[in-house]
Amino acid sequence: MVKYLLLLLTFSSVLQAAPPRPTPNWQAKVAASLPLLGHRNWILVVDSAYPLQVSPGVETIETNASQLEVLHNVLTQIDHTPHVSPNLFMDAELPFLTDESAPGVSQYRAQIKQLLQNRPVQTLPHEQIISNVDAAGRTFHILVLKTTMTIPYTSVFLQLDCKYWTAGQEKQLREIMRTAHP
Repeated sequence: MVKYLLLLLTFSSVLQAAPPRPTPNWQAKVAASLPLLGHRNWILVVDSAYPLQVSPGVETIETNASQLEVLHNVLTQIDHTPHVSPNLFMDAELPFLTDESAPGVSQYRAQIKQLLQNRPVQTLPHEQIISNVDAAGRTFHILVLKTTMTIPYTSVFLQLDCKYWTAGQEKQLREIMRTAHP
């Protein structure tokens, strides 16, 4: 009987849940990641219900911060890098939400418009963006920053691009190469 109790006590201490890990400093993680990230990498600033993806290149961090705070920080950090700029994507579903179906969405749309100001934003259906991110995550690193946002279709997807080499320059180079080597 004593052996049984000792065995039970030993296993019960092993089976207790591990204490929750503290949330990593997401600002420092973004700062440390940016020098390593380049064109074709993504940074996602997502709502709290965004799924945990299993593609090998996807890294998810819980920020415990508001979406607008996280997005502002990420954009500011990217703006100060010499090598990348963001292509912004948002869900095409967002303009169709009402305050009745998603309380606070009108205020959010005004706030995100203010935050993004003159930055071009492309909209695509949510499932298409997720599919694009999933495909990219098979080859490239994706940093997902989960926020406390609880309004659907509010995630902002930043596909990083080269800041010092434009699509126009690339097209011109390819044309020169095509005509130089028949």
